[in-house]
Amino acid sequence: MNNFLAKKTLVNLQREAQILYNKAFYCSQNHNVLLTEKNTQLDDNHPCNIEVSSDKGCVPHDWIPENSSLRIIYNSSLFKNFIQSLLSVEKIYPYADTLSSINYNYYKKSQQLGWHFDNASFAISLMIQSPASGGYFQYVVNARNIEKNILNVQLVDSVLKNKYPAKELRIEEGTLVLFYGSNYLHRVTPVTSNKHRVLVTLNYNLQKNIELSENARLTFFGRTH
Repeated sequence: MNNFLAKKTLVNLQREAQILYNKAFYCSQNHNVLLTEKNTQLDDNHPCNIEVSSDKGCVPHDWIPENSSLRIIYNSSLFKNFIQSLLSVEKIYPYADTLSSINYNYYKKSQQLGWHFDNASFAISLMIQSPASGGYFQYVVNARNIEKNILNVQLVDSVLKNKYPAKELRIEEGTLVLFYGSNYLHRVTPVTSNKHRVLVTLNYNLQKNIELSENARLTFFGRTH
């Protein structure tokens, strides 16, 4: 949804992102497309064992100012009803921990998000600042059907070898994106400009009282609480 944010709100959030920039925790990691441990029953060159790189900075929920427009959007019954309607679900819930519900994500020059499938069913993001070059969101359909436990290994292999044309989504500042990342292989290409890529993820669950795992919190935020 282009122009989801009013211009004034976008400018305020860009200013807020700049203020919070120095609080971001940066992590760099290698991982496979499934975000799982290496499968020792498979060859090292198997697509599910090939490692890609991801690195970005993250500001957790508890650093988001109490008067931030992000909190207003995230807690809005109107917004939650809208998302529930789009997903055809009865209820969505915030994370139970204090770090994971609203996150600023920063990609500096040369930083990227490697090819992967999400563990969460869906992802909601707001583009706050687009880089001048690079940092493109790319995705591939028909790579997995998690409901039927089907993985298109040959297709994943082709993507990792740059032999398959991925779809590319140019996301403008102020755009809201709802994405089914558990079934779509996707990545963010390396940023090639000094202007950072900044987006916000609005993270909900389909069950109540869910916490992001301690290991994930330590990896992405540098702390567990």
